[in-house]
Amino acid sequence: MIPAPFEYVAPSTVDDAVRALAEGGEDAKVLAGGQSLLPVLRMRLAAPTKIVDLGKVAELRGVREEGDVLVIGAMTTHYEVQRDPLIADHAALLVKATDTVADPQVRHRGTFGGSIAHADPAGDLLAPALALDAEMVVCGMDGRRTVAAADFFDDFFTTALRPDEILVEVRVPKHTGWQAHYEKFNRVAQAWSMVAVAATVRTDGDTIAEAKVGLTNMSSVPVRATGVESALVGQPATAEAIRAAAEHAAEGTNPTVDGNADVEYRQHLARVLTGRAISAAVAG
Repeated sequence: MIPAPFEYVAPSTVDDAVRALAEGGEDAKVLAGGQSLLPVLRMRLAAPTKIVDLGKVAELRGVREEGDVLVIGAMTTHYEVQRDPLIADHAALLVKATDTVADPQVRHRGTFGGSIAHADPAGDLLAPALALDAEMVVCGMDGRRTVAAADFFDDFFTTALRPDEILVEVRVPKHTGWQAHYEKFNRVAQAWSMVAVAATVRTDGDTIAEAKVGLTNMSSVPVRATGVESALVGQPATAEAIRAAAEHAAEGTNPTVDGNADVEYRQHLARVLTGRAISAAVAG
């Protein structure tokens, strides 16, 4: 199908992009990599009156260090995240999760910030961002503000972004030396996650000193498995201790029911995949 008519603008600065978005009102949409928006437009599931393309805004791309924080531009592609040495050294969980996103073509075009702003609960980057205590820097007509990942995701495909705001960058505290793994369960290759687990741990000898675990598609927003994290800290990095901690994975979750799985099956998957993710992370 052919999309409904819309006005197209391609600003070259963040300020111009924000201004264009504000002028378009609530019916304007931001175009990042386009891997989610363009199919929706073609099927006429959305009919925005204005598209603001961020592809020419150079300041939204790239990865840099600021002290103990990595700053990832919202328009940095998945492909660039996979191969960036700073992310590999200081936020390995993001690399592990990005490796599972769709296929190489999508990873070359899709963007880190676009995936997060899209807020699909089955998306593979939301739970890692939550687990790593990331912060989202957004910009609107009133200037810039920072929103913690725990406060950024509101509901299905809904975030704290206001109609005139764009996601500028994601700030990720360094997790240097932490081991990580992303365990994903899907029906077929390259499909959305039925359930996935983002796990990163810091070990001290044979003991788990710190642990952070995020769950994908176990609610309308990504979820921290705090019960698992608490159960792991101070425990030996053994299969028995990990298995016991993983039993807490489904606590506080509210998974949806669809053609792929019911609540009980998703909660079972959360427990099993959490055990696998933590075991793989500990093993390095």
